[in-house]
Amino acid sequence: MTQTEFLETVMPFKDKLYRLAKRLLISSEEAEDATQEILMKLWAGKKRMQTYKNVEAFAMTMTKNFCLDRLKSKQSGNLKLVHSNYADGQASLQKQLEARDSVNWVERIMDELPEQQRMILQLRDVESYEYEEIEKLLDMKPTAVRVNLSRARKAVREKLLEKHRHGIG
Repeated sequence: MTQTEFLETVMPFKDKLYRLAKRLLISSEEAEDATQEILMKLWAGKKRMQTYKNVEAFAMTMTKNFCLDRLKSKQSGNLKLVHSNYADGQASLQKQLEARDSVNWVERIMDELPEQQRMILQLRDVESYEYEEIEKLLDMKPTAVRVNLSRARKAVREKLLEKHRHGIG
């Protein structure tokens, strides 16, 4: 596999790797390092890459495992989940502030979810993965994925409703 072929294969999903790493690690720098590490591992194994059914799914699994290993290591005791803030450039300042506040609340709520629910919510609702892809990535049964996603969504919804009812800000 040439460098050009490698780049054509990997670059379309490089940002997804970064977003997953950022969801799992505390900072942009940590996520960038993790993404670089995965890309280097993929490059080192480029001869085997053609044997993979789905290179993207393989790379996402590598990223997930790498990040979880980092989280479990002694050095990363202070790492936590974070998420990028997406805002609509067309919206008024007020709407931007409201959207940012809502995104921040969802991030905080997601931080409190069990690890598996966070991962499934990230992959399905943020990254738009299909259920089958999530099942393979996380090595879970279809029912378990759907139940965890439902519980995660319900927890986020309930906490947001509670926040709005009590006007906590």
